[in-house]
Amino acid sequence: MEHRKIPVSHTLPHHGSTITVSGPLSPDTLEGLQMHPDLDAFRKPQEQLEALIEIAGLPEGRVIAAVVDQMIAGYVTFHYPDELELWSQGGMEDLIELGAVEVADGFRGMGLAKLLITSAFEREQLENCIVFTTEYYWHWDLKGSGLDVWAYRQMMEKLMQTVDMVWYATDDPEICSHPANCLMVRIGREVPMSSQETFDRVRFRQRFMY
Repeated sequence: MEHRKIPVSHTLPHHGSTITVSGPLSPDTLEGLQMHPDLDAFRKPQEQLEALIEIAGLPEGRVIAAVVDQMIAGYVTFHYPDELELWSQGGMEDLIELGAVEVADGFRGMGLAKLLITSAFEREQLENCIVFTTEYYWHWDLKGSGLDVWAYRQMMEKLMQTVDMVWYATDDPEICSHPANCLMVRIGREVPMSSQETFDRVRFRQRFMY
């Protein structure tokens, strides 16, 4: 399967500087940047930068980043699901996970997360993929955002809907462990029916066990 990586770039003015949202970025480009100290939702900023460099080097991996003055102020990642997760069990080459989206505190509220995600789907580069994201409430910055679980879930759904991702049912135990957790999916126009059927079997494991 071909993993299309077509560079896209957008700029936004911000307090006398320019934010550049671009990607998919190469490992070399990322190595020349530093992480904003507030980007610590998943791991320490330097460790997260190392993870981004690793993802960017994968055949299917893609990192879109918002950069100002050589500093990453936000990013979104795409890669195959972790091999320990349920989602990898179909062995699908065309199933890609939108793994993480994070924007530094001082850069929120200006539509950066939306621009990061929409940039990744530009120029039909993900039309041959099923892209999914698992939203778990324990990853959400409820404290920093001042939102409750349901308001945050609504915000995340709205964000994913900007690229036509929609809510999908699943019996995955982790998602089912809390009613605010959810699975959102976008099936590209070029995805064959066989892949859609495999994905249905993966998201409803219990149904096929007996």
